Amino acid sequence: MDTATQNVKLLDNKWDDAKAVGLDEPGLLLYRSNLLGADKRITNYGGGNTSAKVMETDPLTGETVEVLWVKGSGGDVGTIKLDGFATLYMDKLRSLKSIYRGVEDEDRMVGFLPHATFNLNARAASIDTPLHGFLPYKHVDHMHPDAIIAIAASKSSRALTQEIFGDEIGWLPWRRPGFQLGLDLEAFAKANPHAKGVVLESHGLFTWADTAKDCYELTLRIINQAIKWFALKTAGKPAFGGAVAASLPGDERRKIAARLMPEIRGRIGQAERKLGHFDDQDAVLEFVNSAHLKPLAHLGTSCPDHFLRTKIRPLVLDFDPQSPDVDSVLTGLDAALESYRADYTRYYQQCKHPDSPKMRDPNPVIFLIPGVGMLSFARDKATARIASEFYVNAINVMRGASTVSEYQGLPQQEAFDIEYWLLEEAKLQRIPKPKSLAGRVAFITGAAGGIGRATAERLIAEGACVVLADIDQESLDTTVADFGRRFGGDVVRGVKLNVTSESEVLSSFVTASVEFGGIDILVSNAGIASSAPIEETELAMWNKNIDILATGYFLVSREAFRLFRRQKLGGNIVFVASKNGLASSPNASAYCTAKAAEIHLARCLALEGAKAGIRVNTVNPDAVLRGSKIWSGEWREQRAASSNLAVDQLEEHYRKRSLLQLNVFPEDVAEAIYFLASDASAKSTGNIINVDAGNAISFTR
Repeated sequence: MDTATQNVKLLDNKWDDAKAVGLDEPGLLLYRSNLLGADKRITNYGGGNTSAKVMETDPLTGETVEVLWVKGSGGDVGTIKLDGFATLYMDKLRSLKSIYRGVEDEDRMVGFLPHATFNLNARAASIDTPLHGFLPYKHVDHMHPDAIIAIAASKSSRALTQEIFGDEIGWLPWRRPGFQLGLDLEAFAKANPHAKGVVLESHGLFTWADTAKDCYELTLRIINQAIKWFALKTAGKPAFGGAVAASLPGDERRKIAARLMPEIRGRIGQAERKLGHFDDQDAVLEFVNSAHLKPLAHLGTSCPDHFLRTKIRPLVLDFDPQSPDVDSVLTGLDAALESYRADYTRYYQQCKHPDSPKMRDPNPVIFLIPGVGMLSFARDKATARIASEFYVNAINVMRGASTVSEYQGLPQQEAFDIEYWLLEEAKLQRIPKPKSLAGRVAFITGAAGGIGRATAERLIAEGACVVLADIDQESLDTTVADFGRRFGGDVVRGVKLNVTSESEVLSSFVTASVEFGGIDILVSNAGIASSAPIEETELAMWNKNIDILATGYFLVSREAFRLFRRQKLGGNIVFVASKNGLASSPNASAYCTAKAAEIHLARCLALEGAKAGIRVNTVNPDAVLRGSKIWSGEWREQRAASSNLAVDQLEEHYRKRSLLQLNVFPEDVAEAIYFLASDASAKSTGNIINVDAGNAISFTR
């Protein structure tokens, strides 16, 4: 191997004959698809397509027919299951050629694809279906590898394809995916029977073979061939014109991102809440620190899959890491955003057609900051993260193309016609209505205990992302891992937090800002309980109650207020206090006093925050034994002793004591917290909701 390529990381062949041996053709297609989609160097999330032509028994006639299995609309090859593939009669699909009238008829042809559905499959066929169906090969892969798109996005794309692959891989000029491109591919394959694939200008790679394994291995070989070629041609050459800025240290990059993200989020999230993602991996830093950052960024992305996620171009913020003045960036942020929105509006007005959909959100998705990294924003965390991944793909493409040739983005009109394609608009219209807390971030203290955990689950169920804060690292890790498995890793983050430590509180809010872009909801729930006659109450115990239940609530609320005011999106604080904050109990003076302080602090904050749209309310639980940490130790024993009860009699005692004769569970408290955290209570602040099954002495007055 040449010394220039010996350290290049090539794609590994992950095919396992032992796993594949017992699979039928659809199973082999699924296996191949998942292998290909598992590596983002092969294709980006949701990008690319795989297919197989399979002989099946027609359920109507019992005859053997040829059926196209192809990734359905909106799927992702890395995570697809068998039900993610559309299935179509090949004879019916081919028959559509007879009614095709030409390029202007392409969108109409999509409406005929359901008529070719095999076996009543409900999975919608994608626009790429003709591209696979019309190729005269059994197995077809369509991937978006960075190394191939770097060729496809070069001005000398056709010559580079010939230089690297010879006649084994052909080349076709840019054409929007659809019926005509399927016919073009078919014509190429028939005219070039020895070719094994084709590079589509500004788009990606098609490869084909007679078996699933051969197709998979061919796809890998072609991509690796491009990777090795680029390694050889770019060895010793500075990427993007070389570095003109140096990266700041990692901790400083995160702190700057934490300052900028809430400010950006507030400015672009007035009409629809946005969530943020921060990326400072090496590829990003190399690009944002480079001499050609601004001209390359302005050219925009080339692959349709890229700019559909990232918009055609990012916003480069004016920041000098050698003299890191974040305040200056913030001062110029409104003007930078207004300039971007004006440019996007111009793009829309110049390119729109009479039947184009209305202009969408004109704010940027991607923000590039020299010395710091990349910020991305979208309506949910997963989409923001995926947009970031797509732009990393675009960076890799620009690196390769601009080093060996001249990088070119798609022409503006072509980009618009993809972005505002009526078929894309129809897909957007099918997205389910956002849940009530979509785009919101909740910061929950005491999150690994009964009420905290139940609250997090309730808020996630309504679309919120959550930052779980708890002093118990083991319980916190368990809770974060459990929620990650059940709801996906994008929606949950954990941070160890002692709410009495000012420095830890400040650090935890930096984490929240970097991970999600800010917060919208604070649920202050960290708890402790103690029981002792006043003359036996040690000062240390008194201070511990006050420190956690009063000072701790003050510290997290103060930081939340600071963040809310910077975002200018309003805010919401819910205190979890107690029946004992309203009704005194014997032998619990420290606890009752601290809980009363919580309630009064909430009232004070409600007064201060109202003009900024910051609401502050309180939930007062009582006797929530199940899952509660404060009831798992001495507190349970002490409260049982104070009522002359055995410990196992306590829960029944509290049930009978309530007016409604009901036990109170963490989920009951979580429901009240959700109500106060949601827009259902938009006109409530300074209020208290008792969740105690009825207790006359704690009625609010």
